[in-house]
Amino acid sequence: MRQTTDVLISGGGVAGLAAAAGFGALGLGVICVDPAPPVTEAAAEGADLRTTALLQPSVALLDRIGLWERLAPHATPLQVMRIVDAGGEAPEPRVTHDFDAADISDRPFGWNLPNWLLLREMVAHLATLPNVSFRPGVGTRRLVTRDSAAIVTLSDGVTVAARLLVAADGRNSPMREALGIGVTTLRYGQKALAFAVTHPKPHHNVSTEIHRSGGPFTLVPLPDLDGRPCSAIVWMERGAEVRRLTELDVPSFEAEMSARSAWLYGPLTLASRRTVWPIISQIALRLHGERCALMAEAAHVVPPIGAQGLNMSLADLAALLDLATPETLGSPRMLAQYERRRHADIRMRVFGIDLLNRASMAGSRPLRDLRATGLNALYGVAPVRRGLMRLGMGMAG
Repeated sequence: MRQTTDVLISGGGVAGLAAAAGFGALGLGVICVDPAPPVTEAAAEGADLRTTALLQPSVALLDRIGLWERLAPHATPLQVMRIVDAGGEAPEPRVTHDFDAADISDRPFGWNLPNWLLLREMVAHLATLPNVSFRPGVGTRRLVTRDSAAIVTLSDGVTVAARLLVAADGRNSPMREALGIGVTTLRYGQKALAFAVTHPKPHHNVSTEIHRSGGPFTLVPLPDLDGRPCSAIVWMERGAEVRRLTELDVPSFEAEMSARSAWLYGPLTLASRRTVWPIISQIALRLHGERCALMAEAAHVVPPIGAQGLNMSLADLAALLDLATPETLGSPRMLAQYERRRHADIRMRVFGIDLLNRASMAGSRPLRDLRATGLNALYGVAPVRRGLMRLGMGMAG
């Protein structure tokens, strides 16, 4: 069986579903496939318990394509991003700086949502779009490109000819590999623990990133759970340490994570299971092939620092939507413009987050002291502080 469509999206994660909604909002015919059906309940096996802070430009995009109205009731605003250095002799704060969105905007930095909930609401939205077909449980098998179309054979035997193929199929993207596009990968020997906690002290919509060694320990505000303040945590550490932590019983793990949090919110109580995620930096050598565009983790992967990952992916999507017209969709001109618009920004952010991660991993006391000195210096110059906040948020100017 052979079908034709304007856009075929390989990948049904948050970025791929957002892309389906975005191209669907343009009135284009869209097919989105993913071999793994999305897990849309927190308690279900395989649920992604990480959260995403959607920064202002991402929220503007989601509003433009009709998704934000669904997501807003579930979102927790992030007004302040707090950076804490706890790299002294004891795991306690020695440098604390608040980056307040009020310094550069009358709105919060962004809004935080659980990834499983993003999937749930996006799938529900796609079901309302008659020109979008989401096919979970169906993957891509073979790719052939021509001047006029990308021709993809799916795992259910259907062949789809699309004017534009969007590869949003992850860091090991089969469509990127089929195009012969290589990647540059940096490995840190780190993994990330992701889970939710409750705590006695309120978070006041402050996202807190605590640096000691091994990587950052980040608490991101969530709505209250059973009447107690609740946060999502991403705890980055070296692989051997993460293995040790995952093997601890709950009381022992709670004691260690409370100490690692420098007790900023009091004793932490585990409120979900613990999940483990690999940490790398990766960038594709180019972002397009004939009739094909790479976006999201098919194009770039960064450690979970500074809320950059999905926001970079949504910046990819914004660029594609801005360039897509009925006449130029998937054309060499459109794809070359996409490359020019995105590749330099991606490289800059991958490089910057790599430096931040290496600084956070510092184990020796002199390097930890140097990190604290650098944080004080960056924060102490107001124009620099405001410029870094605008850069991190992806704001122009």
